[in-house]
Amino acid sequence: MTYYVTTPIYYVNAKPHLGHAYTTIVCDSLTRFHRLIGDDSFMLTGTDEHGDKIAEAAAREGCSPQVYVNYISSSFQFAWPKFSVQYDDFIRTTEERHKTAVSRFMNLVSERGDIYFGEYGGLYCVGCERFYTEKELENGLCPDHKTPPKYIAEKNYFFRMGKYQDWLIDHIKKNPDFIQPERYKNEVLSFLSEPLEDLCVSRPKSRLSWGIDIPFDHNFVTYVWFDALINYITALGWPDGEKFPRYWPSAEHVVAKDILKPHAIFWPIMLHSAGLPVYKRLNVHGYWRMEESKMSKSVGNVVDIFTLREEFGSDAIRYFLMREMNFGLDSEFSRERVLERHNADLANDFGNLWQRSATMLHKYLGGVVPATALREIAADPAWSAQLSSLIGEYKENFLRVRPQEALKKVWEFVGSLNKLIDSEAPWALARAEETRPRLQIVMATLIKGLAVIGALASPVAPRTGAELWRRLGLDPGRITLDLAEIDAGLSRGQVVEVGDPFFLRAEREDKGKKTPAPPKAKAPQAPPEGPAPEIDFAEFKRLDLKIGEILEAEPVPKSDKLLKLKVSLGAEERTIVAGIKKYFEPAELVGQRLLVVANLAPRELMGLKSHGMVLCASGEGTLAILNPSRPLPPGSPVS
Repeated sequence: MTYYVTTPIYYVNAKPHLGHAYTTIVCDSLTRFHRLIGDDSFMLTGTDEHGDKIAEAAAREGCSPQVYVNYISSSFQFAWPKFSVQYDDFIRTTEERHKTAVSRFMNLVSERGDIYFGEYGGLYCVGCERFYTEKELENGLCPDHKTPPKYIAEKNYFFRMGKYQDWLIDHIKKNPDFIQPERYKNEVLSFLSEPLEDLCVSRPKSRLSWGIDIPFDHNFVTYVWFDALINYITALGWPDGEKFPRYWPSAEHVVAKDILKPHAIFWPIMLHSAGLPVYKRLNVHGYWRMEESKMSKSVGNVVDIFTLREEFGSDAIRYFLMREMNFGLDSEFSRERVLERHNADLANDFGNLWQRSATMLHKYLGGVVPATALREIAADPAWSAQLSSLIGEYKENFLRVRPQEALKKVWEFVGSLNKLIDSEAPWALARAEETRPRLQIVMATLIKGLAVIGALASPVAPRTGAELWRRLGLDPGRITLDLAEIDAGLSRGQVVEVGDPFFLRAEREDKGKKTPAPPKAKAPQAPPEGPAPEIDFAEFKRLDLKIGEILEAEPVPKSDKLLKLKVSLGAEERTIVAGIKKYFEPAELVGQRLLVVANLAPRELMGLKSHGMVLCASGEGTLAILNPSRPLPPGSPVS
């Protein structure tokens, strides 16, 4: 199977922003998914570099249009590798290969009698570079740029779109997946329910010289949309390149809803007029909005994607964009939403699952996945059915361009594995010889589940997926969903590497001054500087200090400071609530030996009974837990 996906070619009147990044990352994730399932895949992106807006922007910058587009186009080429985007071709409409393709296409359509010379007057939006009807305007303004269009009347070349209106309606109805989601198909059919006007496909050089010459009249340049849409076949070497027959039958375009009409109406009619097969599917997504306003460079409320990347990392941003937006609908953007997804889904759910599982594998099984247990769980019908269902639903959602639903299924699986740890309690299974076989089954289940999660996450979070497989001792260059291959790779006896946390918790920004706390009636005096007062040995002996081992660690709900620890003191287990959440991830604490004040009177914190105190040292803005220098058993007295 082949798969060909395209972003729109981005207009170079501004640098890349979050809207561009979303569409591009969707396409990259789709391409990576199709490669994961074995498809011969090709991704195209690029820049649209002709038209009125470019000429105006270059004039404002005091340079030629070519110098201007070279500069802006390079910013797009620079941006996408920063987000792990691996496109197969980057096309620019100022390239000679594209100029040649546009000329051949224009001649072909003209020879078929579908281009004629005439005069037209209408309301023209420079920002959109197209004419609007009165009906399409909102309170007399362009619906996208919120500016009044200009009335322009001039002689130009026109394309007979109306000639093919009935054909397009029939094609859409016979191919229900041609435009998706369905709401956009219905929107196009509604638009086509009224007579379709012919399309002006030229601009006189007396008004605009920055464009591709009309091949049969050099007094005119090609209308920017007629020029730009042809890029999708230019990049495949149309008409003579081998990539065109190889990839074009599987072509899918991904666009935002503001350019629905050119892609759903202009482009298929252009292709049909030229005698070329129409693309397979048009996938239309909504807007990112800030405070209920569409994010747009013209409005000036765009997000700096490079600042986001520096703060959270490329995989976290990719995950947020794919997980947060329901493809086809608008979605709200805020740093707070990114933070919540990052901390909850990545740092907590996924990060803790990895850290706990890998740490316990080392502690109880020497870091090696037991091959016998892997064979046992592979033969378990319930477990096999669960994995098959997960992978099947994941594939179906990606094939339908629903990445948010695919990721939702993956993170439900992450949650089920975290619950498995809590319910099976591997630390308890490790204490008795008779429960060791069950421990091996549980650990094999966790590690194999993590391998599957790494594979499923890899299209959206490619660095994380590859690194997870590397730590498991699997080949990150050969990530697969074949469960038998995963078992074979995990059974080789390699030691799993725990490594650093994949995602560190991010902090909230302080947006505004905090309301000062009311003064206390009798504030205690600050302790005097200098050494603490001396005590005698008898007083010191009153402290019952013991070696403890952390069995479990979890955040205390609604607290920014507290962790709930289950600590073994040998003969007994205690719950200790400690104010160390700022400095440690719960998973990294499991298995640590530490010093505990065992005879501290119990007290209640956030509704939890805490019985004991963990001893720590502070300095240079951080905190360290005091560990014994040798692995003494829990309960050993400190003397």
